[in-house]
Amino acid sequence: MGFFDVVCGSGERYNYASLCLPTYPCKKAEDKTAINFYGKDEAIPLFMSLIMGLQHAFAMVGGLITPPLVVFKFSINFGNVALQQYAISAALITSGICTIINIMKIPIPGSDKIFGRKLYIGSGVLSVMGTSFTFLPVFEIAIKQMKDAGIDAEDAYGKMLGTSMVCCLLELGLSILPSKSLKKMFPPIVASVTVILIGVALTGTGMKYWGGGAVCAEMVWKNHEQIVNNDIVIPGNPGPLCFIGETAMGYGQTQYIGLGFTVIVSLVVIELFGSVFMKNCNVIIALLIGYFVAAVSNLDGDRYVTGANIENAEAITFLWRNTFKIGFYAPAVIPLLIAYLVTTVETVGDISAVYDVSELDTSSEEYSESIQGGLTSDAVSSILSALFTSMPNTTFSQNNGVIALTKCASRRAGLACGAWLILMGVFGKIAGIITSIPDCVIGGMTIFLFCNVLISGISLAASNLDINSRRTKFILGLSLALGVGVTVWPFAFLDMRGSSYTAKFWTCADCSSAMKGLRDGVSIFLSTGYCIGTVTAMLLNTILPEDAATSYAKEEPESSKKDAFEEDPVEA
Repeated sequence: MGFFDVVCGSGERYNYASLCLPTYPCKKAEDKTAINFYGKDEAIPLFMSLIMGLQHAFAMVGGLITPPLVVFKFSINFGNVALQQYAISAALITSGICTIINIMKIPIPGSDKIFGRKLYIGSGVLSVMGTSFTFLPVFEIAIKQMKDAGIDAEDAYGKMLGTSMVCCLLELGLSILPSKSLKKMFPPIVASVTVILIGVALTGTGMKYWGGGAVCAEMVWKNHEQIVNNDIVIPGNPGPLCFIGETAMGYGQTQYIGLGFTVIVSLVVIELFGSVFMKNCNVIIALLIGYFVAAVSNLDGDRYVTGANIENAEAITFLWRNTFKIGFYAPAVIPLLIAYLVTTVETVGDISAVYDVSELDTSSEEYSESIQGGLTSDAVSSILSALFTSMPNTTFSQNNGVIALTKCASRRAGLACGAWLILMGVFGKIAGIITSIPDCVIGGMTIFLFCNVLISGISLAASNLDINSRRTKFILGLSLALGVGVTVWPFAFLDMRGSSYTAKFWTCADCSSAMKGLRDGVSIFLSTGYCIGTVTAMLLNTILPEDAATSYAKEEPESSKKDAFEEDPVEA
């Protein structure tokens, strides 16, 4: 195999001339160029690996950098831009390293002798790793509690890193359970509910980005008419304004929605007229078009894209440029344990979704190994991320949508994604460029991607469950009712951002630190749709009996009816 074949590939599957020719929507289906599917172990060429990997990196970067940005900007030091830039770079590098570990599926030496079976670190499929949103509220609340107690914010962050390292041992313990036990705990009906609810939650998050940003979306209540009309000023950060470039407007401003809509329009145009290759890279192309439109646009002279993030970013950076004292914070133990239980369920659902969109068999032994390896990878990655000064790393469900759209499940694309993330973190200017993409543009991309996770969950249910079964309908109905309900409106159990311990189900403003920790854990559990929904599905699947056989009335043969009519025509 020559150099060109290694870089660009050879044969019809990598015939870039045909792959790059545009398509026409009026063509008959049989006249259109077939879209290639690239399987898990297919050795796709370097060029395609880099393109597909970059697409995965772009799909996850918005969600990946949000937790550290929110924690460091609004909980640790609002004015220290350099520290915020470091947190973003550390998250990118950490996620890249953990992604490569997860995809490689590293065997654990001697595990077969100890446990009677070979154990792995990593799922071995195109399942990427990133900073988890699940831990964001726990970090925010715990750091605020410690700051109120007089502990320095950076030291408080170090205590949370140490506590998360201890609590992730729960997920490590679950990962070594026998595959039969894991299958009983997470059968297809439970996995389907988890994936569907993850998709619902992520789609909502994408909508927050599209309107201007997740933080200002959650603070829009400060602009309520009854507050503004009575000249009531609510101090403190975060506020209700969305800061995009030099602009500062309320969530859902027409201009922000319009910029995000350019990505949606671009996706439709590419789907109609784009070549096979363009369709495989539609997410990157649509995002870049949206970025370009935002860069050349302005609002009364105020730009949506500025060079500030690029200028403030260091040329080269790496881990441990800033360090934090590792400590322990007992009140955060229960919330973190619950968060790791949530990520365990989430990881099982994520890997199930990867198998679905990768057209792999979820009843195979390889699937059981992927579940075990993925859970172990979650725990190991969370320990590594703490040592790397970053928040816990777990599987990222966003990328299931990319696989579904691009038809590329090759692990080489995942390895390339990990390499891109490391490069983006090391070369600070690249991180600066990425962080300069307006949230509303990222939202226009992610809302479409994230909804494909929801579709994967529906597909998983349709292909593995008897939807006509009364038992199945009951489990799905009640689980999704609770899960979708609290996802759409979590504030029955969750405090609104910037309003701690005000949810009426358990205010707890005057509680002890330990009781507040318990309350925070319960709040997270009840307000996280894929947590309460999945646990409900697990419980119902355990206690509900199988459907009884349905009995139907037997119809008499036509000959019998005819004989009866002939014998007694008057009575008939």
